[in-house]
Order: sequence, then C-alpha cells, then structure tokens
Amino acid sequence: MTASLPREQLHIHGRAAAPLGGEYYVDTNPATGEALAEIAVAGPADVEAAIASAAAGFKVWSAMSGAERGRILQRAATLLRERNRMLAEIEVRDTGKPIQEAEVVDILSGADCLDYFGGMAATIVGEHIGLKNAFAYSRREPLGICAGIVAWNYPIQIACWKAAPALACGNAMIFKPANPTPLTALRLAEIFAEAGLPPGVFNVLTGKSSTGQALVADPRIAKVSLTGSTATGRRIVADAAPTLKKVTMELGGKSALIVCADADLDQAVSGAMLANFYTQGEICTNGTRVFVAEPVRMEFLDRLLARTAKLKVGDPMDPATQVGALISADHLRSVLDYIEIGKREGAKLLCGGKRPDDLALARGHFVEPTIFAECRDDMTIVREEIFGPVMSVLSFRTEDEAIARANDSEFGLAAGVFTRDLAAGHRMAARLEAGIVWINNYNVTPIEMPFGGYKQSGLGRENGHAAIEHYTQLKSVYVELGGVACPYA
Repeated sequence: MTASLPREQLHIHGRAAAPLGGEYYVDTNPATGEALAEIAVAGPADVEAAIASAAAGFKVWSAMSGAERGRILQRAATLLRERNRMLAEIEVRDTGKPIQEAEVVDILSGADCLDYFGGMAATIVGEHIGLKNAFAYSRREPLGICAGIVAWNYPIQIACWKAAPALACGNAMIFKPANPTPLTALRLAEIFAEAGLPPGVFNVLTGKSSTGQALVADPRIAKVSLTGSTATGRRIVADAAPTLKKVTMELGGKSALIVCADADLDQAVSGAMLANFYTQGEICTNGTRVFVAEPVRMEFLDRLLARTAKLKVGDPMDPATQVGALISADHLRSVLDYIEIGKREGAKLLCGGKRPDDLALARGHFVEPTIFAECRDDMTIVREEIFGPVMSVLSFRTEDEAIARANDSEFGLAAGVFTRDLAAGHRMAARLEAGIVWINNYNVTPIEMPFGGYKQSGLGRENGHAAIEHYTQLKSVYVELGGVACPYA
C-alpha cells in the first residue's frame, strides 16, 4: 500500500475500527485514476464484532420512542444539508459523476429521506380492533438487525434509502457499501453518531463480497436489503433461504420509454436524455429502449442529436460537465463491447460510440453519449442492461404494439410515456409491466413514492409508506372481556 494515502477504517459501535485482519485495498478516482484512500477489508472477525455491536445497539434503540428516534434522524438530515458541498465532492471523486448532479441530487435526496422517515417514526404503530365481548390490537415491532448491501452508482442516497426506514422502525443496520464507492457511507456513519445515534445502531463494513455473503447467511440478521444486479439478487435469495430471513431487493432494468405521436417533442427529448445520459447512464431505471411513434421518429431524432451534440463530457469537478466517467476500466470495456455488438448486429450508430478524443480525459473511464437507431427488439443492446450512456431508438405504429414490445422483457423496473393525451397516458401506465411509470417525465424519484420493480427487477419496495411494511413485523394481541367459552366439563 502507499504510505501517503489516508486510511479509512471500518465503522463499528459508533467509531472507526481497524480491520482485525489488517487488510486494505486502494480506492481510486474513476475520472483520473488517482488513488484516493486505503480502505479497510472486513474479515470474519469484524463481521462478528459488527453483529455483536448491532445487537447491543438494537436493545437501546428499539427501547426508545419513535419520536426520540425521529429527532435523531432529522438532526442527521440537517447535518447532511449543512455539509452538502463537502460530501458531494467526495461522492464525485468516488463515483465519477458530475458535481452538478451530486450537489443537487445525491446528498440532498438522502437528507430528504432521513427527514421523511424521521417525521414518520412516531406514527409507526398498530391499530385497535373492536370485537364482541373482546378487543384486539396490533403492534408494529422492529425486526432486529438489518443488512444493507448496495451498488456503487448512488452511494450516499442508497445508504439513506436503506438506513432511514430501518432505523425509524427501531432496527439496527449493518451496511456494506460497494467496493468502488465506500467513502460517503463512512461519512454518513460519522454524521449519525454526531446526531446522537447510539453506538452499534449503524455499522459500516467495507471490503469483499464475502462480507455481504456472511451477513446474508448469518441467522442473527433478520432482514437483507439489496440494491444490485439481478444475478446478485438471485444469489442473495438462495443464501437467505436457509434462515428464511426477509429480503427486499431493487435489481436491474431495461426500461422502455414510449414517445407518442402527439407528445411535446422537446419535453420527450429531455426525458430521453435524462433516461440515458444522467450519471453516465449508470442508473437501473434508465429508459434505454426508446420507442418513438413512426410519424414523429425523424423529427425526434433530429432534435435528440442536436441536443446530444452539445453535452459536455469532462472533468466531473467542473460545474459545466454533464457527463462524467464510468466507474471502472472493466465497466468501460463492457460498455464499449456492447457498442461494438450493436454495430455488428445492424443497429445504426448515429453519434458517440467511443472514448472522447480529449487527451486530458485519457486516464479516466469516459465514453461519449451514444445513440443507436434502426434497432430491433432481438438485438443484444435492446435486450441486455448496459449500464452506460447508450440509447437504442425503435419505432412503433400503434399503442397496442408499443405496450406489447415494452413488456417483452425479463425486467420490469420502470417505464415512461410522453403524450399530451393524459387519458392515453393513464391507460398505458396501467398496461405497462413496471414498478414505476412516469408520464411526461423520467427518473424522478421523490421519497414519498414507493420504488421497486416487477419480474426480474426486484422484490418489495423502498421509500414511501410501503417501506415500513418491510422493516417491521406485525403482532396481534387478543384481549378477552368476558368468560372463556369452554365445551369441556
């Protein structure tokens, strides 16, 4: 390891903890190749320490009132907002995304989540049930220790999406960040401690995938929440099955965006760009299959190309940059390979498709925003999730055709419809097989709206009131007010 690099430790029981095995790895900036820090690798003994810590923290935290828990979460939200710029800069160096995105969306949306569930914490209660000569009531009780295992595209936002409902309900959480992007999860843990969260309630274990596997398999973990690939989701379901633990997961997508003939084309182009180029296309909900009504296809493409040509690919710390760097060299190669497959299979490359010519970007993992036209439904680039700034444009003639083709996918995370006819928009939304459907917008995820997928895109929901169902268990209590009706002498 490089002696001059800062060392980031695990976060166990409210403080930094060196890994008991003494192992570290180097975290790098995907835009420059620069080494950022040495990151602790949690081993089996560290997992054991974190579970013991979480068990102790859970006893304290679950005994507090919902109002007390809520105030701590809301204090943490305030600290996130106060440190928005500092945290955004860390996020940018770790992910490669543009600073204009991280500062406006990533940290502030995490704070919104903490505020939302902090405000809800005091209301997480059961109900009274009136009966003849008796009454019953239900209690919403925490599960215990929850594990959060996440992807690398929205590190601090996803950490808040998982931690906020879990903690509001009275659970403890052990959080496993993705290897390429561990830094802001560690800062979030420090902010929680500063806000008054008891030790052990939020632990962070950085390191290998085996750490996450150990958490999933351990019978003391009551719940696993995953954001990741569909392949990872399948493995986690299998690993969780022997202990029958609760599992929710938000997985991959290959979403459809439908542009009707009557759509406002400028708005539709904006939606398509948000659905493909935001965060370099590294968003699971992205509408990478853009179905455009045949009468407006050419005009849509003309406007789309003109605006895409103006996008600035560059240094993510430059406020003018709109497209940053992909997460790693391996992922860059994967995206470029998909582009070559698209060309070989007959799709027409209209723009992009390569690394930028700017020598200043040569050390980073950049690829130009890419648009393919004349695509077919059976093409690899149309069927498989690329997770990069690669858009496939297809055409359709009837609503029934568009819906049938949009639904012809193993995924069902999201979909979008652009139309001036709101009756048609609602009708299409009802027919689309997706957990989220946007009408006349795309990739807008307010914390109040449940988030999750159909089919191979996941199990359960995050955000909104629906998340509470996944972080509590319901107990029914029957109270007899009369005598026991007993048939035995």
